[in-house]
Amino acid sequence: MAPKPPFLPLLLFFFVLLFLSQSRAGIEDKQILLKIRNEWGNPPFLSSWNSSGDYCNWAGIQCAESGNAVSGISIPNINLTGPIPSSICNLHGLTYLDLSFNNIPGPFPSVLYNCSSLQYLDISQNLFVGEIPADIDRMSRNLTDLILSANNFTGDIPTSIARFPAIKRLHLDYNLFDGIITPELSNLSTLESLWLAVNPFTPGNIPAEFGNLINLNFLWMAKMNLAGEIPGSLGKMENLEHLDLSMNMLTGEIPVQIWMLKKMKKLYLYGNSLTGEIDKSIAAEGLVEIDVSTNKLAGRIPEVIGQLRNLSVLFLYFNQFSGEIPTSIGKLPKLADIRLFNNRLSGILPPELGRYSKLENIEVDDNMLSGELPEHLCDGQALTSLILSNNKLSGNIPDSLGSCYTLLSLQIQNNGFSGELPAGIWSAPNLSVVIGRQNSLTGTLPDKLPWNLTLLDIRNAQFVGKVPSFAGRLRVFYGDGNRFSGELPASFSDIPFLEVLSLRSNQITGKIPETIGSLKFLNQINLKGNLLSGKIPESIASLPALNSLDLSVNHLCGDIPPNLGGLKLNFLNLSSNSLTGEIPILLQNQAFDQSFLSNPSLCASHSLTKLPTCRDQSMNRNKISTTLLILFLSLGSFFFFLIAALSAFLYREHNLSKSSSYDSSAWKLTAFHAVSFSESAITRGLTTDNIIGSGGSGMVYRVSLRRETVAVKKVWNFRKLDTKIEKEFESEVAILGSIRHANIVKLLCSVSGPDCKLLVYEYVENGSLDSWLHRRQRNHSRRPPLSWPTRLKIAVGVARGLCYMHNDCFPAIIHRDVKSSNILIDLEFQAKIADFGLAQILGKGGESETASHLAGSFGYMAPEYAAVRKVNEKVDVYSFGVVLLELATGREAGDGGEEDDGNLADWAWRQYKERAGEVGKAVDEEVLGGLPEFRKEAEMVFMMGVMCTGKEPSSRPTMKEVLQVLIKLERRSCGGGESMKWARK
Repeated sequence: MAPKPPFLPLLLFFFVLLFLSQSRAGIEDKQILLKIRNEWGNPPFLSSWNSSGDYCNWAGIQCAESGNAVSGISIPNINLTGPIPSSICNLHGLTYLDLSFNNIPGPFPSVLYNCSSLQYLDISQNLFVGEIPADIDRMSRNLTDLILSANNFTGDIPTSIARFPAIKRLHLDYNLFDGIITPELSNLSTLESLWLAVNPFTPGNIPAEFGNLINLNFLWMAKMNLAGEIPGSLGKMENLEHLDLSMNMLTGEIPVQIWMLKKMKKLYLYGNSLTGEIDKSIAAEGLVEIDVSTNKLAGRIPEVIGQLRNLSVLFLYFNQFSGEIPTSIGKLPKLADIRLFNNRLSGILPPELGRYSKLENIEVDDNMLSGELPEHLCDGQALTSLILSNNKLSGNIPDSLGSCYTLLSLQIQNNGFSGELPAGIWSAPNLSVVIGRQNSLTGTLPDKLPWNLTLLDIRNAQFVGKVPSFAGRLRVFYGDGNRFSGELPASFSDIPFLEVLSLRSNQITGKIPETIGSLKFLNQINLKGNLLSGKIPESIASLPALNSLDLSVNHLCGDIPPNLGGLKLNFLNLSSNSLTGEIPILLQNQAFDQSFLSNPSLCASHSLTKLPTCRDQSMNRNKISTTLLILFLSLGSFFFFLIAALSAFLYREHNLSKSSSYDSSAWKLTAFHAVSFSESAITRGLTTDNIIGSGGSGMVYRVSLRRETVAVKKVWNFRKLDTKIEKEFESEVAILGSIRHANIVKLLCSVSGPDCKLLVYEYVENGSLDSWLHRRQRNHSRRPPLSWPTRLKIAVGVARGLCYMHNDCFPAIIHRDVKSSNILIDLEFQAKIADFGLAQILGKGGESETASHLAGSFGYMAPEYAAVRKVNEKVDVYSFGVVLLELATGREAGDGGEEDDGNLADWAWRQYKERAGEVGKAVDEEVLGGLPEFRKEAEMVFMMGVMCTGKEPSSRPTMKEVLQVLIKLERRSCGGGESMKWARK
């Protein structure tokens, strides 16, 4: 037998040693991970990190392909609150570390200097503070990704950061760097992505040396106090695809070299003071998106822009472009979104627009365009939004738009359009907004409005026929100044969320339907100048949100409903009718002195109104003989005592039977916290004297018990619930009952009865945020305005509550009706989120209200919520953004300024655009309390509100991101430089 080669035993011995070393290394890595978990306080997400099992399968752990060495740790967004353990660098094979979106505090973690193999480091969205160390280059020389975004780093960016030889991505955005922009960054020859945006740098120029970053493909330098001109040296970045210099103080013309970057795809230069024209020699063949809006660019849009065959987005709004829109734009094959509003453009829209591409959005409002609309706008069957308002367009609306089934929004107000709207427009399944006021449109509306329509404004046109039947999600209907006739439809119960009904100056006849009282969100009724007759419905007095009522110049008769005085009306006009009797006592004050004129048979007990006193009318009409009066009084007394005795007997019998109805078989109490009261203690407190509010689903009572005071929401459902609905209600109640958070109102228990549900909450003493912000002014209360620090404290509290609901609840909870009246304030001015709309489950007829159904309030509701039923947490972000705007401006959510159909979010966006980001004048001086040092913080909250109310859900921040910015503001450490990266699209 041949002898064995002598090297085989050595080779076998080598593999044994290698195996043993890897096993020993594996055991060491496992022990290190267990130590790391313990030093972080054993967070729930790391529960899989235990002594049993293969650690390579633990959550967030990745091992090398060869061997068992830990090569990566990725544990973002798990609420880490302690510093990074130094033992983490004992994992000698660690190349990848992602600890983003946590709450890790302290200075820059220099313990990471010992991670000698590290290539990727992401510690963004944490709470790191202070300066980046000057010796940061002591970190691994293999580092390719350094992500430090959204922390509290201050001072200068150290020059040593430019000494990493292999770095490709350097992200330093959303910090508090306030030094100069480090030109040495141009030495990073391998850099591909550089993010410096949203930092309060010392105002200065863009370093010309940045042009040496020839491998850079993404440069983000928005909102960082850049001044001067854009250096032409940036044209040397031949690989640049994304350039964002928006929201700065740049001046001068756009260098021709920028337009010559052939790989450029997205160019954002909006929000500066750039001047001049767009260069006529554009050669960036790959350009897909141009946004140079809100500058001072002038001249004509060059025809050569039509050679950008890949262009899909063209934003040139808020400039000074004049002349005609180049016809070549209409032939761009990929154009999807064109926004040219607020310029000085004239001439016609390109006739080929939409013929060669799938247009999705066209916004050319506020120009001087004329002529007719092109026929091909919706040829691609992708058009969702057509905004043409405030031009000189004329002619008929093309019939082709009648088959545009993708249409969501049609806004053509203040033009010269004539003829009928194509009937097919009303068949677009998701049509949500139609604004056609101030045209010469004619014809009739469909018999029934589309289900998804939320806003219809056709004021001062020439529509005829009956007012259509209402349906679905309609919230705002302006039909003033037309020729509608016939009676109002009785289908008000089909539009439960209607908030504005305005049909003044038409020819509507008949009675006002009693069903109008079902509109619990209705805040404005204007039926002035019609031919209405009959009595004012009693049900109008039950509208809890009504604040403006105009029924003047009609033929209404009878008494004014007595309870009408219980409404919180800001405006009332019942003049020029045939009303009779005494004006309700609560309306007899100077605020309504002009509200009842030209009603000869009306009278008042007080002399404040310009009407005869009821005493005079009574003396003239009621001359009853003394004898007959005595006879009536005698008979009345006899019957009174008889009825009183009978009532006492019946009351005693009723109480006996009532006391037995409080047993456990009739009422069921489900406690979520320890309670010291019974079902009967709660039900006995449901008296009219204890009512403190009402909503769309029932009354709210303040019930004082032996040891505490609680708030009880009574949710009515008169029909017997089936088992499925009952279980859904109990399930959602149980979810909210499980919530334990300081900024969410505590649900103590629920009580189920035979015909209603009672939800028992902790009582919050200081009322709602709405009462502090707005009702104080409306009711002339002596309550002082909230100071700015208190407003910021409230904003942080609400953000904490929503962040908890979105990120820490499983499943996540979407409130869907965040508004200032649903934010309660305790005695220490801590905010608590309330009213989760549980009653929506018990909809009319026992129908289930799921998360896909419509909820929310006018002014607070996200635009996509009105168009589609499927929603996510971004609808809460939008609503919270409106609350931030209320806090910063003092305005109400429905306040659109001079725009009748607008709201606060629209007004704020206009302020932001018109002032090119300088929003100081939009902030209410009263909220600052005369202290200018709070102005920057208020401006930042305003800006955050603008970003949260972006039209596109994807453009809005998450609540966690919002909370982190607000916490920084509350600490007053931002120095006026903090801002937001999310753009309203």
